[in-house]
Amino acid sequence: MKNEMIAKVLKDYRKKRNMSVKEVCLKLENKSLHVAEKTLYGWENGQAQPDADTLLILCEIYEIEDILATFGYTKNCYFHVSQLEREIIKQLRKQPEWLNAIKKLLDVK
Repeated sequence: MKNEMIAKVLKDYRKKRNMSVKEVCLKLENKSLHVAEKTLYGWENGQAQPDADTLLILCEIYEIEDILATFGYTKNCYFHVSQLEREIIKQLRKQPEWLNAIKKLLDVK
């Protein structure tokens, strides 16, 4: 099943990261994926889509963390994690010694 958002997201995130198509192809090459610039343009224009493994590597290159939400798969989720909540989780993971204090503060067992 084709997701039309893939092309838009790939192009938008490449531009947000101020990367050229050539730079992305070089980063893919560094990960042992040989992708021609023409192929990447095709993915960004919706003419084709990368396979799942390549898409995950592109998400890593573009620093896309919430892959499902970014590509529009949030309809069946029970809740959505905001950007602030993601940042709090990241900071907590960097400081695991805070966990007990936070659990006590929030009265979570």
